[in-house]
Amino acid sequence: MLEPKNNAQLPVIPGKRYFTIGEVSELCGVKPHVLRYWEQEFPQLKPVKRRGNRRYYQRQDVIVIRQIRSLLYDQGFTIGGARNKLTGEEARSDLSQSQQIVKQVRVELEDLIKILRR
Repeated sequence: MLEPKNNAQLPVIPGKRYFTIGEVSELCGVKPHVLRYWEQEFPQLKPVKRRGNRRYYQRQDVIVIRQIRSLLYDQGFTIGGARNKLTGEEARSDLSQSQQIVKQVRVELEDLIKILRR
């Protein structure tokens, strides 16, 4: 198998719940030993470990691995730079989600106030 040049050339992620390290290796164009190393470097990667310490990755893990692959191989980030970028994106995502929740609660409270004033 030829190494995919970028994430656009990677195969579609099948609709399964769990993937073995071999399947993830093929889906992401990264060797298994690299995946094991990335687990140590990126706290976002936490595959489920079952009997005999076998790793089972979920769909979200595969997506994160593809993001890491893109940052390192396509965009030229270092491991540390990629880790910081991913952590920063997570923080922005969490903040955005929190802001959405606050807006929703505010709208609901304003509706309640209108009802109580009647």
